Amino acid sequence: MKKWIQAARLRTLPLSLSGLILAGFIAKFNGTFQIDIFLLSLFTAFCFQVLSNYANDYGDAIKGTDTHRVGEKRAVASGEILPNQMKTAIIIMVVISIVSICALLYVAFVPNFINELYLFFGLGLASVLAAIGYTMGRKPYGYLGLGDIFVFIFFGLLAVLGGEFLYSKSFQWVNLLAAAAIGFWSVAVLNMNNMRDIENDMKNNKMTLAARMGIKNAKIYQIVLMNLPFLLGVSFVMLMKPDRLSGLVFLVLFLLSGNIRRQIMRVTEPKDFDQFLKPIALLALFFAILLGYGLIGFQFIDTVIR
Repeated sequence: MKKWIQAARLRTLPLSLSGLILAGFIAKFNGTFQIDIFLLSLFTAFCFQVLSNYANDYGDAIKGTDTHRVGEKRAVASGEILPNQMKTAIIIMVVISIVSICALLYVAFVPNFINELYLFFGLGLASVLAAIGYTMGRKPYGYLGLGDIFVFIFFGLLAVLGGEFLYSKSFQWVNLLAAAAIGFWSVAVLNMNNMRDIENDMKNNKMTLAARMGIKNAKIYQIVLMNLPFLLGVSFVMLMKPDRLSGLVFLVLFLLSGNIRRQIMRVTEPKDFDQFLKPIALLALFFAILLGYGLIGFQFIDTVIR
């Protein structure tokens, strides 16, 4: 089991859960939270993440991209898992993901929101295809420099906006700020991964956005991606429920992440970017929790102080 757990790359899991955790906080603030929807949505996100990592491992190995990669080794390229075994695992994860989607949508929409059920089932299938299509197929979008856009949409916009819709059955424009913030964190993790692999990717014609921009511009892009969520997060909390403490908490997290941003700008060897992947994924998770708690927690604290 160890090789399959390693291939699942669970260190990326905090990132995939961040958007749905935040959606749960927003639902709690709005009084629409349901624990069964919350748990099923987290399990579905877990399935999508494992599926995506398995498909990425298989797709890059088949194309030869991971043969001489730096950082964490890949299961298929290293020979620990055979291509046919990984393909079978991908099929199994597709089935499990679809079953999880059906269970989630049944709890959320049956019997009163059947039209919404059809719409979200389509979005769920699109998420499955997006997880597979990053490196698999004849024209994987990850090789065309489109990974950043897809990650922003599926890990940010769809996770937060779609996740919150499961509870409330409604859409609020202000939630776009929160969704975009999580989306930028997600892209930050992807870009960090792509900067680490930039030399190997270019040799194998995998033209990620980092490869197209070059390492210097990619590092500037990374800093922008890590700064924007704080501006969006504070704006979101202040619009939803003005609170004098919310800005202070985000300022603390911003300052704590400053050391990481400075170290990133000093990196000269692409392989050294690998050390920042897990911390940035955890920053995204902490950010989502703080952003959500800024909605439901600070009111109580502020009342006690007053």
